[in-house]
Formats: sequence, C-alpha cells, structure tokens
Amino acid sequence: MLMIDVLLLMAALLLFIPVLWFSVQVLLAGKSALPISHGKKLNEMAAHSPSIAVLVPAHNESANLLPTLRSIANQANARTRVLVVADNCSDDTAALAREQGVEVIERFSTEQRGKGYALDFGIAHLIEHNPPDVLVVLDADCLLDEHVLEPLAKQAHDLKRPVQALYLMQHDSEKSLKGKIAEFAWVVKNWCRPKGLHRLGVGCQLTGSGMAFPWSRVKAGQWATGHIVEDMKLGLAFAAQGYPALFSEKTIVTSAFPENTEGQKTQRTRWEHGHLSMLFEDGLPAVLNGLRRGNWPLFALGLDICIPPLALLVLVVCAVALCSLGWALFAGNSLAAWAAMVATIELLLVAGAVGLAWHRYGRHVISGTELLSAPLYALQKIPMYLRYAFKRQVSWVRSKRD
Repeated sequence: MLMIDVLLLMAALLLFIPVLWFSVQVLLAGKSALPISHGKKLNEMAAHSPSIAVLVPAHNESANLLPTLRSIANQANARTRVLVVADNCSDDTAALAREQGVEVIERFSTEQRGKGYALDFGIAHLIEHNPPDVLVVLDADCLLDEHVLEPLAKQAHDLKRPVQALYLMQHDSEKSLKGKIAEFAWVVKNWCRPKGLHRLGVGCQLTGSGMAFPWSRVKAGQWATGHIVEDMKLGLAFAAQGYPALFSEKTIVTSAFPENTEGQKTQRTRWEHGHLSMLFEDGLPAVLNGLRRGNWPLFALGLDICIPPLALLVLVVCAVALCSLGWALFAGNSLAAWAAMVATIELLLVAGAVGLAWHRYGRHVISGTELLSAPLYALQKIPMYLRYAFKRQVSWVRSKRD
C-alpha cells in the first residue's frame, strides 16, 4: 500500500516542473492575432541587405519542389543564391531544380541518411564556393509568405544570432477533426510556446524550416547528425555556444500536412519519437549544463525539451490525476492525499494552459467544442508511444505525400 502512495506522489512531482514550464510559456506568450508578414518591400531593402544563400535539402521532392523554388524566386535579389541539395534522390528532383536555374549538388550515401547530413554537405559546398553573409534553410515542401527572406536574413545578420521564422503547417483539403487537433498542437508548439520563450528573453527552439544563420555562427552548429529531429539538436548546440535562436513571429513559412494516413503516421512518429529521444538524451543534460554554467537560455530550452509532446502530456497528466484521486479515496491516508492534490493542480494547469492557448492562438483552427474531444484523440496515439518503448524510430523516413 505504501509503495503505491510513494509511486503516485513521485509521478506527480516529476510531472510538476514540465507542466509548470508549459503553463508559464503559454501565459507569457500573450495575445496575438493571426500574423501577417510586415517586411519592407524588396527594392527598399536590397541596397543594404546581406548576401543570402537559401539552402534547400530535398529527398525525392520533385512533386513539391517547384512551388518552393518559385516562392524563393519571388523574393530573391541580385545577392541571393539558391542551393538545392538533392539528397539520395531516386527521382528527378535534381533535374527539375536545374531547369529552374538554381544551383544543384547531389549527395549519395547508403549509411549517412537524414536531413542533417544534407545540410552539412551543402554548407561544405558553400565554404568552398563563395560563402554568403547569411544562410537560410528552407525545406523543399515549404512556401515563404510575402516579404520573408530579406527581413529574416537581415535580422540574423544584424543581431549575429540564428533566427527562426514562424513555421506553420496546415491541411490542404477540408480538415478532419483529427487534422484540426494536429494543426492546433502544431500552433501551440511552433507559435505560442516559442513566443512565450522569446518574451522571456531566452530564445527559442529551431523548428526545421525558415531558419536563418549569420555565416559567422554557422560553425557553432552540429549539422552532420542523423537524428530524426535534427533541428532541436541544432538549436541546443547553438544555445550551448551562447547563440540561442531568436523568434521572428512576423516572418512566416508554411507547409502542408500529408493528406494520406500513411504519410501522417510516418510524420507524427518521426516527430514524437524524436522529441522523446531528445527529452531523455539531451533535455535533462542541457538543464544541468545550463545550471552549472549559468547559461540560462540553455537551461530554459532544456526544460522546454523536457515537456512531452502535447498529446502525451495530456494523457500522462490525466492518467496520474485519475489514479491519484482514485487511490486517495480508497487508501484514505495523507500521502495519497498529497499525491492527489499535486496531480489535480497539474491537471488544472494543463487544462487552463491549453484553453488559454486555444483562446489566443487556436480559435481559427478548431472550435472549443471540437477541442474537448482532444483527450480521445490522444488515446488513439497510445500505440505510437508504446512503439517508442519497444520499436522506436531512430532513422529518418520521408513522409509519403499524395
């Protein structure tokens, strides 16, 4: 009996810090309307803009690449070059890119697979062939909003820090309830929480696309990794070197979720298994290193990584709260009551933070009534979390698209 009391109290206490940090981020984010890019007109900025290399890693992206390259071309000036890394491609990605008049290099490796290796290959090429003032990384299935490239690059160049644009994902077709919940979770992760961290003054996580780096800082990053969430790992590396990324809410990059079930499953498994791996392997060490070195951005970003994916956070908090409350009623002792009290506070904090994030950032994505079904959606993801324990995804797999 005592062992159950202790286990429930320990579970509740272990959850308290990530729950509290999640709630603080949402609270600090403040209110925001749907953002609109406000960059200056290109002809006003070109005269005093830094030279830019837009690095586009692409693995079998012939179906998505052309809109991406055209969105870049619409914002390019005489000091902009585009470099496509056709990485382990078996389709006509490289040929299509060359037809658009951009620079293309090809990389083939049966052992080193993943976006991190493609980025490192592109950077090595740029080092040998006229390095730019600013490196911008854009995924091959992403589009730039109006007036993004110049303001984003100039901010990175002037502040000598990596800068992360607001990276949003949407569904192309009419959204299902599951799609709306996934899009809302993305808004919380990539918009609400980074803004809260930014307002706290500790930087933000890198989110994979729409990233700008002053060339003088490029070498501080760990690029050649096969990690499936290489962006999070890269952001921690920059923070450890004293250059945490800044969040640029008004420069927007968009992409679309896969519309087929297989692609959605692959994508979510990669993101969430990768996040959980980072939590155990890098999040906790970053917290400790940040404390030891007095590096508060590293400490804060380490804590941020220790917050589980939103669906898992809701599942675990609900499970601990229900078990603790049920056991407290059954056992009727003070230790069980303490566990129930802590777990109930956590449940209220998570519910309040999710509700506040929806009110400020998510009402255009999902209705309040639909959001109430989110715990049921989270239950459907239990098999994916169980696979992490027994058959986790450790290598990068491209999401199948229509």
